[in-house]
Amino acid sequence: MEITSAAGFADYFENIRARTARVIACIPRDRFDWAPAAGKFSFADIVRHIAATERFMWAENVQGKPSRYPGHGRELADGPDAVLAYFDRCHAESLAIFASLTPGQLTAKVRTPGGASITAWKWLRAMTEHEVHHRGQIYLMLGLLGVETPPLYGLTSEQVKERSTAH
Repeated sequence: MEITSAAGFADYFENIRARTARVIACIPRDRFDWAPAAGKFSFADIVRHIAATERFMWAENVQGKPSRYPGHGRELADGPDAVLAYFDRCHAESLAIFASLTPGQLTAKVRTPGGASITAWKWLRAMTEHEVHHRGQIYLMLGLLGVETPPLYGLTSEQVKERSTAH
């Protein structure tokens, strides 16, 4: 998918974010700091990481600026309310930046933190893949805890099977 307009990307990305927000809302408030193993990301770490990379890496890079990624630690936001507020604030700031991008900026080359040169719209596409990856982690971690989660696109796999025709 080629991203040809800032408005089109913003609409698309808002749908991605809405699905991520729905699964984040399932995280039990008393388990935000739970991680599946020592040294692994907790739920709060993942939410802060999604927020911080969106705002301080991708949103900076697509403007032709270097990454300012601050990490994903508690010093950014601690506790469920603060983590969710940070997530929302970073997203709002990022959307304002993305909405301001011109067609020329979308097709310009930008430099990633790894030093690669990539077309800005392709870098934004990578951002969505990154978020989806971490959303999957949240689904898996919630499953490990036995927490019910919403189906991604409105139906469970069992419901899709029930509604499908036999081959």
